[in-house]
Amino acid sequence: MPGDRLTNEDRQHIAAGLAEGLGFAEIGRRLGRPASTIMREVTRNGGPDAYGAQRAQEATKQRARRRRQAKTPAPPVGDSSHGRDPQAVQNLTDSFATLLEQQGMPRMAARVLACLYVTDSGTLTAAELVQRLRVSPASISQTVAFLEQQGLITRERAPGGRRERYVVDDELWVRSTLAALHMNDALAAASQRAAEILGTATPAGARFGVATEFLLLVSSSLGQVMEQWQQRQADRNAGHRP
Repeated sequence: MPGDRLTNEDRQHIAAGLAEGLGFAEIGRRLGRPASTIMREVTRNGGPDAYGAQRAQEATKQRARRRRQAKTPAPPVGDSSHGRDPQAVQNLTDSFATLLEQQGMPRMAARVLACLYVTDSGTLTAAELVQRLRVSPASISQTVAFLEQQGLITRERAPGGRRERYVVDDELWVRSTLAALHMNDALAAASQRAAEILGTATPAGARFGVATEFLLLVSSSLGQVMEQWQQRQADRNAGHRP
């Protein structure tokens, strides 16, 4: 049937049809297959002049084996220290990365950040990230450059060492919130300016006026949160002093 995969017998008929000089449409009609199916089969297996039924059959089997191997789930590489279940750590990493992605972070950046964040050290090399995420070194390089630009990670190199390590610290969300606060302030200022230009009595101006009021309230609240956090950190540091 047209939706079924080609069999070895089908391929024998295709080879015979090509030898007779038949076109794809006629071969497909005889086999009850779309001409496009015959064309793809012949094209990816040497073309009309080099197509061989047995060779095409073997190539198809090899492609199927490669696909099955690619779909085989990799063993978990989660942290097993402190008696942790590696699979549980891997599931945590995946779910945290998904959450970051849902918040708008690019998928690979979310995976790298989550991978770093669940480690006790908060540091990993490019090679370690490649191994844990099973991606190319180029993907890691591009992603860490993006995360560094966003101020979410930093780089460090051990004295005398050649390999860089990528670092995430306890201040990650503080920096992220500060960046959000600065962006919110900019939006509030732009909205206020727009309301003035458009006229607060006009529908468009009023819309920007409402936006300004809300954004200023958000900035005020975030500012208070940051002050409370800084005070809490200062109290904690004072408590640790001898």
